[in-house]
Amino acid sequence: MKIFRLDTLSRYFYYETKHPEEEYMDLRELEKKARMYIQLETGEEFRREVEELLEREDWEALNDRFFADLEFGTGGMRGIIGGGFFRMNPLMVRRATQGLANYILSQGLKDPSVAIAYDSRRYSRVFAREAALVLCGNGIKTYLFKDLRPTPELSFTVRHLGTTAGIVITASHNPPQYNGYKVYWSDGGQVVPPHDKGIIEEVRKVTSEIRSMPEEEALARGLLTYIGEEVDRAYFDAVRRQVIRPDLFKEHGGEVSVVYTPLHGTGRMPVETVLRGFGIDVFTVPEQAEPDGDFPTVEYPNPEEASALELALSYARKRKADVVMATDPDSDRLGIAVPDGHDYVLITGNQLGALLADYIFSSKKEMGSLPERPAFVKSIVTTNLQRKIVESYGVECHEVLTGFKYFAAKIREFEEKGGPQYVFGTEESYGFLVGTDVRDKDAVSASILTVEMTLYHRVQGKTLLQRLEELYRQHGYFEEILTTKTFPGEKGIQVMRGIMERLRNDPPLAFGDLKVVEIRDYLDGTTLYLPSGERKKNIDLPSSNVLQFVLEDGSVVSARPSGTEPKIKFYASCTSPVKDSLEEAKREVKEKLEVVQRQIDGWIPA
Repeated sequence: MKIFRLDTLSRYFYYETKHPEEEYMDLRELEKKARMYIQLETGEEFRREVEELLEREDWEALNDRFFADLEFGTGGMRGIIGGGFFRMNPLMVRRATQGLANYILSQGLKDPSVAIAYDSRRYSRVFAREAALVLCGNGIKTYLFKDLRPTPELSFTVRHLGTTAGIVITASHNPPQYNGYKVYWSDGGQVVPPHDKGIIEEVRKVTSEIRSMPEEEALARGLLTYIGEEVDRAYFDAVRRQVIRPDLFKEHGGEVSVVYTPLHGTGRMPVETVLRGFGIDVFTVPEQAEPDGDFPTVEYPNPEEASALELALSYARKRKADVVMATDPDSDRLGIAVPDGHDYVLITGNQLGALLADYIFSSKKEMGSLPERPAFVKSIVTTNLQRKIVESYGVECHEVLTGFKYFAAKIREFEEKGGPQYVFGTEESYGFLVGTDVRDKDAVSASILTVEMTLYHRVQGKTLLQRLEELYRQHGYFEEILTTKTFPGEKGIQVMRGIMERLRNDPPLAFGDLKVVEIRDYLDGTTLYLPSGERKKNIDLPSSNVLQFVLEDGSVVSARPSGTEPKIKFYASCTSPVKDSLEEAKREVKEKLEVVQRQIDGWIPA
């Protein structure tokens, strides 16, 4: 076993959020930290990077890497890959894993274990191996995938193998220079209180030593086990069980054509395996089929971005595909496009969630397979069209904060209380989860259900867009916009805090001609009712810095600083009933969105 001493490093770990452009540390202190890092880092490339910066006396670049510590927060750890304490590298991964190991061991569990998966990003395999060997060095049994796997499969694996925790090395759909580290607990969901805060505290305490173990020793002692095909089979079986109409594929599976892109990520193997297993004609974009952490064909490997689907759409036009699908690098988000006349249109996360909710609950109701108390879960910033749809089928609609860790917590709450029974859940940012075998958003299961839904409506003589229009006519037209503004560094934090304080102290009472009737403050769990001024503490969710303004027509405007990035997000969902003309309702909603957008723009400092 190897022990990495950090005794002299304890005073070099900082937790303030400063920005390198705003504050430079003393050059001697900076050089001292850089040389300390070189002594501790086991990754030769990362050491060499810092050594070269010292040789060139590039103090600005060094300051950018050492002005603070890459903090382990409630969402795990995410940062730019490189040498330094404010970068993702083997040292910071080992330190985070030692903290996780300390927390696991503090729980007094018998035979603790951890499962680890990783995506196609640069150094993901290296970081996963480093984490595994630290866990082994602490006597914790570790199951490491021998090749890259999607995030939802890791969530499944934690439950399937019964491990204490899980780790995924991924930065999801961030640009290629990033990587990250997410932690899951024994239920298969990302960690939530009290575990998240307990792990954070232990990571911050790691200033004395990091215990690791050579791979050969870990394998010989049975502490390290490589996993793969057996878990794959179990996961694929779980995904297949979510299919509602398997006979539909037997009779018509060859009638639907799919163009798919994994965007250089983990999705190709699982998505192709599942879809082809049902006889689906899947064409995978060849230029984006192979895993590549540089994501050379896209600016951002994000299926929410139209530019990420350009190559797939070019093939879809040639092949006249019925649906175009894209998954992000760790295959937890799914984006789609469908034909509309002579070209294709992108379906938003809100729209796809509405279509899937309609298909899943209508089908299960028709076939008599809905549980006695079925439940649907959505995030608080996801369209209320979905609420209207599921309630029309007699399904309970529950809301959670943004982030699928809260979906997993809600499922666990349902199970502990003996009901209701979770069936399906969505969030606007292209996340979908059907069933409870997985406890995170799952693009693999979402992909087969999307194809099943497409095929079902095709057999009925409809397209997805036509079904969506039917839903609008029944429940009202809904449209959403998202405004995101980045404010980096300590100054940025103050700007975002100022925006939220102004909205709390001097909230908007109207958006154009539409009056605000409720102001929901998720920080203190209260709702202010207007115009009476009555305030009730009636929001039973964890405290979160989110404000929501509910308008008299049912439209909703939300403000939420990101918990993982230096961004603030404004969500607007406007609605209008469809009386005679759907086009007229669309026009009314677009006018409302323009008014809301102008007001939001006024909240943001120049």
